[in-house]
Formats: sequence, structure tokens, C-alpha cells
Amino acid sequence: MKAKHQRLVLALVAVIALIGAAIIAASALREEASYFYTPTTLKTENVNSGIAIRLGGMVKTGSIKRSEDGINVFFTVQDKDASVDVQYRGITPDLFVEGSGVVADGKLDAKGLFVAESLLAKHDENYVPRELADIDMQAAKSSKDSLTK
Repeated sequence: MKAKHQRLVLALVAVIALIGAAIIAASALREEASYFYTPTTLKTENVNSGIAIRLGGMVKTGSIKRSEDGINVFFTVQDKDASVDVQYRGITPDLFVEGSGVVADGKLDAKGLFVAESLLAKHDENYVPRELADIDMQAAKSSKDSLTK
């Protein structure tokens, strides 16, 4: 075989290998993708049970109920127009409180209950940790020992 033909065969093999790798990566990502839904879009879209999704919204005031073992937590995630009941088994984040934002990864069960596998509590731009809530930031700015500049 001539050198020109060998280079052509090598180039074709490389292109086929790249296409194969891209197809494998795309199929793996499709299986692991988790789509984000609000309660309204979750109600309007016909989402099948058992599909991994991400639910985001606000924790409804008065909806958090903990089981006696302290591990199971039931609450409601709401947005402006709809709400979804959620069950979570595990330790909740410190910022998880009523009226705060939450993002839950999980799946809908056959009854329409969202079974969360993980919770992410969100906070606004004015968040201050409890440990630092009593600190006067104006006085800290003028101090030479300040963490702020």
C-alpha cells in the first residue's frame, strides 16, 4: 500500500473513532441528565414517574413535617401557581427552613409524590451565617483586624 493510501485509511479510522466516542458520550449524558422543573411546569408537563428530575421552588410555610425517627421529612414545594408534595430521607441542610428556596433532585412516584434523593437549600444575596449575625460590619471595616477591606 502506498503512503498516501495509508494516511487516508488512518484518517478514516480516526474519524470513525471520534464519531463513536461522541455517540457513546451523548448517550451517557442523556441517561444522566436531570431536567429542572418548577411545580407549575411539573404539573403542566406530563412527566413520567421514575425519571430523574430536579424540582425547584420555595418551601411552603407550615408544610415541613418530620417523622418520629427524624430521618424522613415531608414538605411542600411551591411557586406562584402550583405546589408539589415532597418526601426526603436524610439530614436536611442547615439553610432548609420554611419560606426558603430549595432545589431537590429525585423522581416522581406513581402517586405524584416527589421522592427527593438530595436537597440543596438556597439563600438570597443578603445571607449571613448565624455565627456572624451579631457582628457589626461597619465597625469591622474600620478595624485593622477586619476580614473585610
